[in-house]
Amino acid sequence: MTTTRAAWQLDEVASIGRENLDPAHVARYDDKEDAGAAREVALLESLGCGPESVVVDLGAGTGQFALAAAESFGRVVAVDPSPVMLARLRDSVRQRDSNLEVVEAGFLTYEHQGAAPDVVYSRWALHHLPDFWKSIALHRIRAMLPAGGLLRLSDVVFAFGVDEAEERIEAWCAAIGADHTEWTREDAEEHVRDEHSTYSWLLEPMIEAAGFEIRNAVYSEDRFVADYVLTAAP
Repeated sequence: MTTTRAAWQLDEVASIGRENLDPAHVARYDDKEDAGAAREVALLESLGCGPESVVVDLGAGTGQFALAAAESFGRVVAVDPSPVMLARLRDSVRQRDSNLEVVEAGFLTYEHQGAAPDVVYSRWALHHLPDFWKSIALHRIRAMLPAGGLLRLSDVVFAFGVDEAEERIEAWCAAIGADHTEWTREDAEEHVRDEHSTYSWLLEPMIEAAGFEIRNAVYSEDRFVADYVLTAAP
């Protein structure tokens, strides 16, 4: 279920990035990006999730995680604002008997129905929101969860200081351009220039202000990716 967007509210479809509305990009996405879905499902199982658990995937994209999660958990809701991404996901759902629900909405408009989620999952999606809206999104997620509920959050996050930014970003763009995957230097440059990844030392206070405890934080070796396990505080 979605809510009507107020005139002053961010248009999440316009904010999700050119490529996520491009059918050619979406058709190649699963070849370009491995979400490590089986590993993520195993992590949630190790944290106590099981066949009765309710999981909401915010920014589900083509549904790599959501489809895997639906095989292990009781109810999975895949939420994304991109009609192009969701068309591909719905095609996948039609090909199987699945307990996966697909909802066209975003961080700022999704309204959960039914039993509260045990877990909200979000991978590489929150960076589409500027920091003001990230904070609102985090507060909305906290309101969705009971005390003790989990938020598994992974994203491109800059875990370094401002004085390091220029050198590190140039090195990151160069490395992506040379790694022989479908991701290019131009993709990395577009991400830094046009999207809204933020510093860890800005994001983490937002997380705590929204009512989450940081249970675990893991940063990639290059300090460009952060994986969090967050618990909804009482």
